[in-house]
Amino acid sequence: MCLGIPGQVVGMIDGYGDQLALVDVAGEHRRVNVGMLPEETFRPGDWVIIHMGFVVEKTDAAGAEAALHGLELMGRGRDIEDVDDDRPAADLRREWADVFGGARQDHQHRGA
Repeated sequence: MCLGIPGQVVGMIDGYGDQLALVDVAGEHRRVNVGMLPEETFRPGDWVIIHMGFVVEKTDAAGAEAALHGLELMGRGRDIEDVDDDRPAADLRREWADVFGGARQDHQHRGA
């Protein structure tokens, strides 16, 4: 599993072998390489998951939201006993497993 950041395609950048896209990531426009997914086409509005400047997955709004939620969970730190949340730590651990376990299973099913 890799750490993936969701973003929404703004448009493709001319040149560069049609491998660069301009993607909105949390309100900032970033140039990212789409060359790892040569079978995909990218249009404005498409959601992608980015790792180290490369698009590693094309997703939908729900997938982007799940990735963002996972990042937010990670930002809580390792000691989830101290999280300012009304849910028991066991529920948070289960949620973490659901978010990242499901992402890992999807990744494995795609042959990656």
